Amino acid sequence: MKASDLFIRCLEAEGVEYVFGIPDEENLDFIDSMRNSSIQLVLTRYEQAAGFMAAT
Repeated sequence: MKASDLFIRCLEAEGVEYVFGIPDEENLDFIDSMRNSSIQLVLTRYEQAAGFMAAT
């Protein structure tokens, strides 16, 4: 099990439904681990927009 798999399980246990962001080489393991989860990735064009979306 990868650390990103464990992190996704923890987010699911906390009831997280959506993650906002931009796929990049730094978070590819995280994005890959989300494939088998109920958490949905919401793509944004800018990191600042992802922060605003997550705050609401």
